[in-house]
Amino acid sequence: MKDKIFGVLQRVGRSFMLPIALLPVAGLFLGLGGSFTNKTMLEAYGLMGIMGPGTVINAILTVMNDAGNIVFSNLPILFAMGVAIGMAKKEKEVAALSAAIAFFIMHASIGAMININGGTEALLEGASTSVLGITSLQMGVFGGIIVGLGVAALHNRFYKIQLPQVLSFFGGSRFVPIISAVVYLIVGIAMFFIWPPVQKGIYAVGDVVLKSGYAGTWLYGLMERALIPFGLHHVFYLPFWQTALGGTLEVGGKLIEGAQNIFFAELATPGITKFSVSATRFMAGKFPLMMFGLPGAALAMYKCAKPGKRKVVGGLLLSAALTSAVTGITEPIEFTFLFVAPLLYAIHCVFAGVAYMLMHIMNVTIGMTFSGGFIDFFLFGILQGNAKTNWLIVLPVGIAYFVVYYFIFSILIKKMNLKTPGREDDNEETKLYTRKDVEARKNGENGSEANTSEDSLSAAIVEGLGGKENISDVDCCATRLRCTVYKSELVKDDVLKQTGASGVVHKGQGVQIIYGPRVTVIKSNLEDYLA
Repeated sequence: MKDKIFGVLQRVGRSFMLPIALLPVAGLFLGLGGSFTNKTMLEAYGLMGIMGPGTVINAILTVMNDAGNIVFSNLPILFAMGVAIGMAKKEKEVAALSAAIAFFIMHASIGAMININGGTEALLEGASTSVLGITSLQMGVFGGIIVGLGVAALHNRFYKIQLPQVLSFFGGSRFVPIISAVVYLIVGIAMFFIWPPVQKGIYAVGDVVLKSGYAGTWLYGLMERALIPFGLHHVFYLPFWQTALGGTLEVGGKLIEGAQNIFFAELATPGITKFSVSATRFMAGKFPLMMFGLPGAALAMYKCAKPGKRKVVGGLLLSAALTSAVTGITEPIEFTFLFVAPLLYAIHCVFAGVAYMLMHIMNVTIGMTFSGGFIDFFLFGILQGNAKTNWLIVLPVGIAYFVVYYFIFSILIKKMNLKTPGREDDNEETKLYTRKDVEARKNGENGSEANTSEDSLSAAIVEGLGGKENISDVDCCATRLRCTVYKSELVKDDVLKQTGASGVVHKGQGVQIIYGPRVTVIKSNLEDYLA
């Protein structure tokens, strides 16, 4: 049971990555647009004549600012669709459409219930908001995640459903948006009663987190790194970034929930003189860690490598160190010492917590999209000015981190004779490790994959189409399986008709096999067979 829950949480964490991947480009637009349309900054650097109001550059930057802001303003529906896509087993585009429909219907149902029960005046202050123009409850990305997970479960359960012949047109993947709409109408009504108490609970927990002070920040940083090997770090940090767990704050006359949302709302609001440390405490700690600490660890591994292998390992570690420092993507370094020396990773987690705590203590208020590398440091630290962010403090702390990581890792690697890259036996490959290597060790190098039973109907269709190698593409319309083959002369009409087809139509390399309304299920099974 625990393994099943763990596996589901891993999939949930991976599904978050699709909407999270949007944040860097949205942050880039918002960072550049917000910075270079800020009159105070333009005046301070003498750029009013070049980039001030009325110039072409200002117009472009204003568009960039609004383009970035719209992504952060609509993250709930992006999470609804992204999570549904990530969790759906097949026909992911159907899951995405169904999630969007369910999202609209859920919030419309909540809005109707609000109006029926006295309007927003009857709710607690700050409990309501506008979601894509719909008056609804303030659910944030939790609302999107609820929709995404629920729709994915419905999709995986029903995308191959076969209905009675009279209703068979609505079977298969076409049934998913229908059942999603019905279910989330009910969910929306239920959420009107369920969510306010849940919201109070989230606020209460968020208040405890905020009042936990520096110790809470240290624990947050430690846990965020410690969960990376399990792929659960997204599940952990996302609620702090996107919901009231990370705090609430009124920015520009609006109540904003979530640390990252607060930061970007402040970034987009003119007149903010200092970003909120209560929000950036969940982000700023990454910068000394990614830009300085891990490159220090890479240098230690290089120095500890055998002289004959330093040239090979040097290129690998330099690339990994630069990737960490510039983009904040740390897998090549972190998973390498996790694989060869878990003790080093445990020490790394402790120092990660300390980095977050130090940035909190020193009131460093740099936000980020998701990486914590130099790109985010430049956009949301340097460009915003030291008065807003205290970014200069990161440099001495970062240098100290580089030195500490270098010496601690060097001492432990030599003392414990750890097999970091370049210290392997001569018959072993010099390489950096990835998540796949760690999971392979955990599961056993020769873990067997579950055998899948062959679908006899799909096998017959494949045979009739001339074999797997002859099939280029598979799709369907209302009644026909539409296939594209490489060689039409290999298609066997008699075999296809034996599969229950009422007819076979040839159009060049296109073959249309007529099955009737149940074709969507046949198509899904065939795609599984061909995968």
